[in-house]
Amino acid sequence: MSNCKIYLISPPKITNPIVFRDLLDQLLSFKIIECFQLRIKNELDKEILKLIKTLHPICKKNNKPLIINDKPTIVKETNCEGVHIGPLDMPYEDARNIVGENAIIGVTCKGSRHAAIEAAEKGADYVAFGSFYNSPTKNDAKLINTDILQIWSTTTTVPCVAIGGINLENCMPLIKAGADFLAISSGIWSFSMGPIRAIELFEEKLLKNNFK
Repeated sequence: MSNCKIYLISPPKITNPIVFRDLLDQLLSFKIIECFQLRIKNELDKEILKLIKTLHPICKKNNKPLIINDKPTIVKETNCEGVHIGPLDMPYEDARNIVGENAIIGVTCKGSRHAAIEAAEKGADYVAFGSFYNSPTKNDAKLINTDILQIWSTTTTVPCVAIGGINLENCMPLIKAGADFLAISSGIWSFSMGPIRAIELFEEKLLKNNFK
């Protein structure tokens, strides 16, 4: 029996932090959302710090970890719960030295089981595989097969996150393959009936179809 959940990733830009904060508060009240990653590219650190100041209390209120993309020094400065690093960002050991032993560290491994095994052995809290589908936020990513999820889920206990272009129409093969979490951004924020309705529909699908 699987218990796949949503790993919610922010939209690439947040133009109105207060409006977004209130929407995030509603979304994080859903039990199927495990955590929230703030992934804002091409923005000054001071602007990211402002967003954290606005959004972190909402994450705490809903008891959902706030994961910061790429910036362990900001995690240390703000006491956010974790950091997500990619293969080109920095070595896992360096990130761990910055954020400390208690913070969450997730590592993107793309389509490499070898990289995932190395990250897990070093102490990564989760590994992320993808992209599985074409993604508006990563349109140049190489697509990978769901087999990697099935192999990983049957050979290790370290959680795995599926990432890349996931939406309501294409998520089931990833759930069936053994993904512990579905990392979703545009599939929620750009959903035609709005983010809250997207989460409601994901909740129905996950609760009905969670299995291995």
